[in-house]
Amino acid sequence: MRKLLFALALLLGVIFLIGRLAEIHTIVATLRQGDLRFIGLALGVQVLWYLNAGYNLKILYRALGLEESPARLALMALGANFFGVVVPSGGMSGLTVFIAEARQQGYSASRATVAGVVYLFFEYAGFLAVLGLGLVVLIRRNNLTPADIVASILMAGLALGLGALLYLGAYSGPLLARVLSALAQGANRLLWPLLHRPYLSESRARTFALDAGEGLQALRRQPHAVLLPATLGVVSKMLQVLALWLVFLAFHVPHSLGTVVGGYAIAMLFMIISPTPSGIGIVEGVMTVALNSLNVALGAAAVITLAYRGITFWLPFLLGPLAFRALGHLPLTPPPIPPPPARGGAP
Repeated sequence: MRKLLFALALLLGVIFLIGRLAEIHTIVATLRQGDLRFIGLALGVQVLWYLNAGYNLKILYRALGLEESPARLALMALGANFFGVVVPSGGMSGLTVFIAEARQQGYSASRATVAGVVYLFFEYAGFLAVLGLGLVVLIRRNNLTPADIVASILMAGLALGLGALLYLGAYSGPLLARVLSALAQGANRLLWPLLHRPYLSESRARTFALDAGEGLQALRRQPHAVLLPATLGVVSKMLQVLALWLVFLAFHVPHSLGTVVGGYAIAMLFMIISPTPSGIGIVEGVMTVALNSLNVALGAAAVITLAYRGITFWLPFLLGPLAFRALGHLPLTPPPIPPPPARGGAP
């Protein structure tokens, strides 16, 4: 399945790039104009971001009874980012990479999916903390717009909805199964006039929910296992803010901490809720306008936006296919060794 997934992602990636070559050329030219020392540091921060993601996923995997190395999980996160762009579906299509790896290595795909969803929830929760600071900056500078308010409400609703499903599964796998089955049934009814066949399998939804519920209940029984991932979710956003600050330094643009936090918060907000993959075509304009409203000159705001998107979006995107290939060359993770039986127990 990994080879088929790689071929599909590569094909879609090439098609996606063909329409964006001019934009990539502009970003490369922009980055060349900056101070390469700070550009290099921003790239290093982006590497730390993926290492943080790998370590965070490692903790969640272990709590769910799965074993994977942080390096492999970091590559999976990079590949999932690429797949989530070329096959947009609200950020969830990237989970296909985790499912494919689980099947390749012979462990529970449902629990791997749960780890990915819990990781995504903590990423959203960490962003909400930064978004709160960003909104305070915008309010104090009288720059908060109705679009920002609506987008923030949608973001909060998305995080709360995802959190509600996780909470439901942590306390009742059968109840989660009924909810997911009902959602699958509703989706099938909605799409029946177009497809004339069921789009989602209700039985698979129930099976997935029961297995996922067992994993979530295991997490609930060890609350300490989610404290560090929750903290790393906030660290993830701090690293992205740091990268944006380094881009400001690279182009010698006057700024304040509030400008950096506010600009990042609005850019990330519209990236998440945007109907386009990773906010392509939307974030660039929104972030430029947001920075300009925060007293950054329009030309400088455009340069900062292009450079930041080049480092945090385009470079990881271009490295995505290499991450897929690297996964195929890494040795399989050995299964965990079961503990020896207690002395004097039954053989």
